[in-house]
Amino acid sequence: MFTGIVTDIGRIEMVEPAGDTKFVVASQYNCALIAIGASICCSGVCLTVVDRAPGWFAVTASAETLACSNLAGWRIGTAINLERALKVGDELGGHIVSGHVDGVVEIAGIRREGDSLRFHFTLPDALSPYIASKGSVCLNGVSLTVNEVDDSGFGINIIPHTQEMTTFGTAEVGDMVNLEIDVLARYVARLAQKEKL
Repeated sequence: MFTGIVTDIGRIEMVEPAGDTKFVVASQYNCALIAIGASICCSGVCLTVVDRAPGWFAVTASAETLACSNLAGWRIGTAINLERALKVGDELGGHIVSGHVDGVVEIAGIRREGDSLRFHFTLPDALSPYIASKGSVCLNGVSLTVNEVDDSGFGINIIPHTQEMTTFGTAEVGDMVNLEIDVLARYVARLAQKEKL
């Protein structure tokens, strides 16, 4: 379980395709103390640590994970948002995030709005019922508030702090982004569907 509050920006140091794809991630975490089997949210995807040493940890991604996320596009040097799993008593600064990606959305536009950047994302029809103005979403592992929703997608403001502390500071139009819908929105929509039956 995560909160969508990024605590490090890692960089892919090695990509090793095999039965599953192994990624080695350079990080400022004290990696030597990360337990094998620990969960780390990597740009919105909960992945299991399979190896580690000072300065890096390794995770593997199955073909299913590659197909449902933007991980297939990770290359050596790719910057990724990182968050360690919650511990009992940790501050819940964002919202409840599972690290299970619901889909991939494209950055369709970026414009300056004061000191912030206004991002506009595409939205697949299947996910549109779950995105609401002022609701929460997790994009590439970052807990964010939806500013508006329209027929073409939805908009998010990225404040200067978030630009500095996440990969959104260097994001570009056309980038593909992992989207996890708010778990509360998922259950509310499911209940609404059952009431219609």
